[in-house]
Amino acid sequence: MTDNNPDVRKPLILIAEDVESNYKLLEIILKKEYDLLWAKNGREAVDFAMEHKPDAILMDIKMPVMDGIEALKEIRRYTAELPVIMQTAYAFDTDRRTAEEAGCNGFITKPVMPRELKMYLDKYLNK
Repeated sequence: MTDNNPDVRKPLILIAEDVESNYKLLEIILKKEYDLLWAKNGREAVDFAMEHKPDAILMDIKMPVMDGIEALKEIRRYTAELPVIMQTAYAFDTDRRTAEEAGCNGFITKPVMPRELKMYLDKYLNK
C-alpha cells in the first residue's frame, strides 16, 4: 500500500542477498516505493519466489547453499516472465554471460548505484 492511496499495493521485490549490510543498503534505496522480502541464500530465494510471487527479484550471484545462477535456473523452470536482475561485486564477463544464459533480465555491479537500480526496476515494472 502507498501512503497516498491505501488501496494501491506497492510492488513486491524479493532481494536475494547473503550479506546483511548489502541488503540494508538496498532497503534504504527501495523501501519507500516497494515492499521488500529478504532471502539470505539461493534456496530461500527459490522458495520465497514460489510462495510470495514477487513482482521482481534482485539476485546476488555469490551466495551460500545455492548460488544466484542456480536459483535463477530453478525459478526459470516455473516462470519466464518474472524480472530477475542479477547483482554482483565481481564484474566478470563470464558472470554476465552465464547470468544471461540462465535467463536474467539485467545485470548490475556492486556497489549498487541507486539511479541504475531504479532504472532497471522502472523498466521491468512498467512504472
